[in-house]
Amino acid sequence: MQGERVDYKSSGAKASSLDIPPDLTQLSRETRYVVPGAAVTASSYQVGQPTQTVPTAAAAVGDVRIERAGSQRWLVVNRPADKLWEPVRDFWQENGFLLTLDQANLGIMETDWAENRAKLPQDFIRNTLGKVLESLYSTGERDKFRTRFERRPDGGTEIYISHRGMVEVVTGAKSASAVTGDSTIWEPRPADPELEAEFLRRLMVKLGVTQEQSKALVAAGVTSKQTSRVAVVNKLPVVQIDEGFERAWRRVGLALDRTGFTVEDRDRNHGTYFVRYVEPVANKSEPGFFSKLFGGSSAAPAPLKYRITVKSQGESTTVSVLNAQGAAESSANAQRIVQVIADDLK
Repeated sequence: MQGERVDYKSSGAKASSLDIPPDLTQLSRETRYVVPGAAVTASSYQVGQPTQTVPTAAAAVGDVRIERAGSQRWLVVNRPADKLWEPVRDFWQENGFLLTLDQANLGIMETDWAENRAKLPQDFIRNTLGKVLESLYSTGERDKFRTRFERRPDGGTEIYISHRGMVEVVTGAKSASAVTGDSTIWEPRPADPELEAEFLRRLMVKLGVTQEQSKALVAAGVTSKQTSRVAVVNKLPVVQIDEGFERAWRRVGLALDRTGFTVEDRDRNHGTYFVRYVEPVANKSEPGFFSKLFGGSSAAPAPLKYRITVKSQGESTTVSVLNAQGAAESSANAQRIVQVIADDLK
C-alpha cells in the first residue's frame, strides 16, 4: 500500500535553500487574499457564496469527510480553522517534515524539501551500514507539501494538501560503467495525487478517524469522467470546465498550488487569481542539491505576473490568462499555463 512506502526524513533546516528551476516556481511568500473594497487574510475571509450544490463524491466519518474531483481530493472538517491549525502543524512534524511556511493569518503551511526514505533499497549493505552512513544513501528525489485552509460559510474548514516533487538528474554522457558528468540538475516531476491522498488519509487519522475508516473513505468516490479541456476562444487559449463556479474555483486553486505558481492575491467575487510565473529556460543547468546547501547558484529568470480568471455560466466555466494589466494573453506562456491547469484538472 502507499502508506507502507512513505517514510519521510527532512533534509534539515538548510533544505529549504534548495533553489528550483522548474517552469513554474514559487517566488514570494507574501500571499494575500482580497475582495473588492477590503483586503483580508485567508484566516479571516468568509466566503460570501452559497454552499456548493454540485454533487460530489463524498464520504464522512463523524465531522470529517473527503471529497474528490478527478485526481484531486480534499477534506471537509466541521470545525473552525483556528481549532485545526495546531493539530495539522503537529501532523507534519510527526511525519518527518520541517515547516518553512507556517502562517495562520494566510491559512497556509508549507513543508521543506524532504526525502522519502522508504524508497531506498533495503539490501544487505544498506541494512548493515545504513544507520552509520545514512548520508551516503539518497533516492535522488525530494518532495514538499503545501496545506491550505479555506473557511466555509457553515463554520467548517476545507483542507487541501498539494504535492510538488523534484528529481536529481546527472548531466553529461552516461556509459555502462560510469557517469562522466560532473554535475547534476534538479528537475520538476509531476505531482503525485496518490501521495496527496495518503497524507489526507493520515491527517484524517490525526483528526480522530480510525485507520480502517480512513482507508475506506479515501477509496470511496472514485471518479473518472473528464471535465476539462484546452480550447481556443476568440483566438485565445482557455481551459473549459464542465462545472459551475464554486467547484471550478476550488479546483483551479488546488491546481495552482500543485503546479508551483505563487498566488499573490485572489479576488473571488471577480473570479481572479493573481499569480507569478517563471518562463522555462532551455538547457538550463543548475548545481546539485548538496551544492545548493553550501552556496553558489545562478540567477533565476525574472518572474512575470499574470491573472488567472475563472468565469462561469451555469455549469460551464472558462479559465483564461490575462497579463498584469488585465489584457488578454495569447503568448506561449499563456498557452503553457492553460495546458498545465487543464492537465492537473483531469
